[in-house]
Amino acid sequence: MAVKIKTQYGDIDITNNVIATVVGGAATDIYGIVGMASKNQIRDNLNDILNRENYNRGIVVRQEDNGVAIDVYIIVGYGIKISEVCRNVQSKVKYNLETMLGVSANSVNIYVQGVRVLED
Repeated sequence: MAVKIKTQYGDIDITNNVIATVVGGAATDIYGIVGMASKNQIRDNLNDILNRENYNRGIVVRQEDNGVAIDVYIIVGYGIKISEVCRNVQSKVKYNLETMLGVSANSVNIYVQGVRVLED
């Protein structure tokens, strides 16, 4: 599925992979995030951190009436306040979706899949 935006010049279709890439880039920029995790670790057989090409495995985009709902699966660093990191991810994801794509996010749900020691 894709988000459809109608303008005076025509229609714009934004695929879920593009939304997932924007969301993944926004999430991994936050301090305290080690990386993205797969939403189906058992099925994908991935316990590792996802790289930029695989962000869509760690993000679920659902279309709603007046926007999208986003689920983000992350791995946070040990010793970091998880609630603060999640709040920062939510606000940055909403901001990037609205400024870069013109898509409003109704909800941004964060799922912490693991905690890893940050490398210095």
